[in-house]
Amino acid sequence: MLELHCHTTYSDGTLSPTQLVKTAAKAGVQALAITDHDTIAGWDEAIATASSLESPMEIIPGVELSVVCEGRSLHLLGYYPDPERLRPALAKRLQGRQRRVQQMLDKLANLGYPVEDPLTDVGQNAAPGRPHVAHALVKAGYVDHPQEAFDRWIGEGKPAYVPYENLSIAEGLSLLRSAGAVTSWAHPYLFRGRDVEAMVPDMVTAGLMGLEVYHPGHTPSQEQRLTALCREWGLIKTGGSDYHGPQQDKHHPLNHFNLPLGLMRPMREATSRQIMTETTSVGKH
Repeated sequence: MLELHCHTTYSDGTLSPTQLVKTAAKAGVQALAITDHDTIAGWDEAIATASSLESPMEIIPGVELSVVCEGRSLHLLGYYPDPERLRPALAKRLQGRQRRVQQMLDKLANLGYPVEDPLTDVGQNAAPGRPHVAHALVKAGYVDHPQEAFDRWIGEGKPAYVPYENLSIAEGLSLLRSAGAVTSWAHPYLFRGRDVEAMVPDMVTAGLMGLEVYHPGHTPSQEQRLTALCREWGLIKTGGSDYHGPQQDKHHPLNHFNLPLGLMRPMREATSRQIMTETTSVGKH
């Protein structure tokens, strides 16, 4: 079975790449995408672990890129990107994430809720975010559960919220496509900024290649609408549990959708077309 959306301790997941791969294998996953937020640091460990399994698992290299649309965060998935082309831009995004967390800590302190810097527990190549701040608030005893931290202080529109440093949808798609990635809009119906159907045409023009149809946050009717949009615009269907760890995702564990491996075929074909296009372009010069 196929999992196209998972996180590790290199972003806001609670399992290391090794732990994630082994857990996925037990759940029957045969192909697993590592899609940490704004970092590709977990790929190598996941690939090494997968190759050592009794039944080797395919690791699909990926990333979930954070962009901004009308002041709200929107996430783009990129599969099979060239890491060397992506690393410089992701290094800048990582620095921006660190600044963002510090700004949230400063706001919390000004509100009377100082916490220990969660970045001390995050590796150098890991991408810190609001979940790390939320856990710091739990650790400090201000809230009992991370979601309460989002509801009171760090959710969009709340007193300590800080948006991502600006990277537009078009810029994000251009970055991923320039690295040879197959692009997909992550959990479209979780985005509250604009109407999904109205956004798709412009995103396709900017380089969108797929939609994450299958996601725990989508209703069956939303899955149907996204499937229809994929047909209308010739987009690839992707999906996954958006897995962050056993405690966070009790209701949508790994292999939640039992997605068939055949879902990967259009992705591979798109990757092959991009490689052929680049090769032809280079040959003309």
